[in-house]
Amino acid sequence: MTRIATSMLLIGGLVGLAAAGAAGAAEASAMPTDIPGIVVRFNSDMLATESGTRTLYRRLKSAAERVCPMETNTRLVNPRVQECRQEAVTAAVNKIHNQRLAELHAAANSKSG
Repeated sequence: MTRIATSMLLIGGLVGLAAAGAAGAAEASAMPTDIPGIVVRFNSDMLATESGTRTLYRRLKSAAERVCPMETNTRLVNPRVQECRQEAVTAAVNKIHNQRLAELHAAANSKSG
């Protein structure tokens, strides 16, 4: 089985915090070392099933939450943090380029917004 990796990268100061910003995606081998990122590993066979696709999507969202963290003194998610997370997941989904994953992402976005 071939392992595929996608990374969510922190590429800007969207929130004004050192750890938050706009997110993009890149191969792990192309990931610059000075930009914080999280590698989400998955087996390409996961994308053949609905449950596997949902599992990967949850992993991508979890990684986005770590790349775009909330301020420590609040329980409310800042709109800029939400935007960072959304951009991170969208970039990762686009990088993976899978129809089933793209449809799941579109459905999740239509429910939340």
